Amino acid sequence: MTIFTADQIVAHLVGDYILQSHWMATEKVKRSIAASVHAICYTLPFLLITSSSAALAVICWSHFLVDRFRLARFVVWAKNGASGPITATGYPDEVPAWLSVWLLIIADNTIHVVINGLAIWSFQ
Repeated sequence: MTIFTADQIVAHLVGDYILQSHWMATEKVKRSIAASVHAICYTLPFLLITSSSAALAVICWSHFLVDRFRLARFVVWAKNGASGPITATGYPDEVPAWLSVWLLIIADNTIHVVINGLAIWSFQ
């Protein structure tokens, strides 16, 4: 059985980019209500690929936590040696802003895809 599939990637992309409004994107790290609405909208496409309530709960709850508290920045900070203060992106200030933002987005997406795949695989 494959853990990561194309339909999971598409569900992630639709939920995280197509169904996310500007309000959700700008407020989810500031307000739990925005992060909650985003996490619920994000989870909707996964209804097409799994009927597991447990998998859907993990997908929704983990998405809320990762986005609300911008947890990807801690992963980035740790993988870069956990030295210095934790910045908004987890990268040191000398990394160009455009690059650190894009690398954080990639790390965030990777974390979501891994959690989603493991949740669907674990609760099938």
